[in-house]
Amino acid sequence: MKYVTAVWDDGGFDVDPRVYLAELPRLRADLPPGARSFATDPGHYDIAGANRCVKDLELAGVHLATDKSGGLVLDFAPNKFKHESGLRVRYSGVRHFSIDYDHSIDWMSVDTVLLDEILPDDDGGCRHEIALTDASITVRCADLQAVWGAWAEEPLGSP
Repeated sequence: MKYVTAVWDDGGFDVDPRVYLAELPRLRADLPPGARSFATDPGHYDIAGANRCVKDLELAGVHLATDKSGGLVLDFAPNKFKHESGLRVRYSGVRHFSIDYDHSIDWMSVDTVLLDEILPDDDGGCRHEIALTDASITVRCADLQAVWGAWAEEPLGSP
């Protein structure tokens, strides 16, 4: 990630969104509408807050479109100690998707979100990077839609 710090450091995780939050007012105009709304949500980086902060969400599902629609859905389950609901992120016009695993923290049963960062991409879309406890996800897409709530009950359909 370019601005957000989310790394393993001396036996603990060092997470800090402050540099990104300082840059976000300059970046926001170049983000597509859904990405801008998600990135600028007041609770998105409120680590002490419970409901709208991505920190500690658990990666629960990755759903790729099997056609050439460019759809992708990532589901994140709530952390039972912090969140009231999960998060579903639907990406449209996906041009790149990768999950890179580190496999250095083998004592955790699931990958949880440390923090994320959404930046404008050269073609008018966005680049969403998500740092997990033992992996990182990168998505380059036209836009994204983030929905908090009872995502498990919604049909996936086309993002």
